[in-house]
Amino acid sequence: MTSHASVPSELPAPLARLRDAGVAIWLDDLSRELLRSGDLTRLVRERGVVGVTTNPTIFAAALTGGAAYDAQLAELAATGTAVDEALVTITTDDVRDACDALAPVHAATGGLDGRVSIEVDPGLARDTDRTVATAARLWATVDRPNLYIKIPATVEGLPAITATIAAGISVNVTLIFSLERYRAVVAAYQDGLTAARAAGRDLSTISSVASFFVSRVDTAVDARLDALGTPEAAQLRGTVAIANARLAYQVHEQTLATDRWRDLEAAGANPQRPLWASTGVKDPAYADTRYVDELVAPGVVNTMPGATLEAVADHGRIRGDSVTDAYAQAADQISRLAGLGVDLAEVTDTLEAQGVEKFETSWRELLATVSGGLARNAGPAATVQDAP
Repeated sequence: MTSHASVPSELPAPLARLRDAGVAIWLDDLSRELLRSGDLTRLVRERGVVGVTTNPTIFAAALTGGAAYDAQLAELAATGTAVDEALVTITTDDVRDACDALAPVHAATGGLDGRVSIEVDPGLARDTDRTVATAARLWATVDRPNLYIKIPATVEGLPAITATIAAGISVNVTLIFSLERYRAVVAAYQDGLTAARAAGRDLSTISSVASFFVSRVDTAVDARLDALGTPEAAQLRGTVAIANARLAYQVHEQTLATDRWRDLEAAGANPQRPLWASTGVKDPAYADTRYVDELVAPGVVNTMPGATLEAVADHGRIRGDSVTDAYAQAADQISRLAGLGVDLAEVTDTLEAQGVEKFETSWRELLATVSGGLARNAGPAATVQDAP
């Protein structure tokens, strides 16, 4: 079933064209204010939003953005809830409410969309067993079929993805930067499906997206190209992230043509859709809709910050599939980058490490914010139990 069955056709023209080209429009943001104000429901209706992604940075911004969480913090303080438990309660409550808000989309698209993602503690990104246990706990706590558990695509995360999928839990694999790691993610998903099938699980109830990060690649590569300062380097500026993502979609197409996938699909398995993440433009020299316009292809997800979504609605240049006819150009751009001595593998390894570190920092900020909120709302005789 197509991903746009539940949204009206009266969208701004660029978003309607994006939807009709087979791109699922997701929002990379969530807050209690967004839920309470009805803005999320409005975005579903007026912007064609059919999914939501979150991460620790998004939650850190939400909790410091106003008084929407004060009442719950007071309740948690009154019961002496520890900081880490309070954080899980607050974030899973928001995600559960978002799942409920998107339940009609989930039903109308046959379970394809209407999805909301929540991330495991990024401090566990190098701990396979604890990631698996935390994923199971979050899945049970939110208790909604349209949930995705986000697991980073670290080396240690790969077996955690397999085990979580094998347990029948849907997964959003995050922090993918390289083609090599993306291929490993695809294999981890299929290994999980194979194990789930062997255990007698209904594969049609298991779903996954693979979040391939875009703009951060250009930020890192452009800095290296600028340091070279040659005309050849200048010509490649702003091209590598899109080329990298286009070649990832080629891997996706190749995967769907394999005998292994066809066997799983015949058993009811859902394809693991590529999801373009980090689509907000960071260089003001580039068009603010760049990482949407240039990555249109059937069966992908594009998760956008609110500002990017509004920019696309206003002036996006959606001209249909902008990926599948560009594989040769993309491969040439990656080859030329290597010829200039820029090691893309080094870039993507660094970006993965930085991504994990950034989310760990946001998680610590979240814990500090919750700790402060509990302390403010605790009675004079109460004490706040810090997280270990």
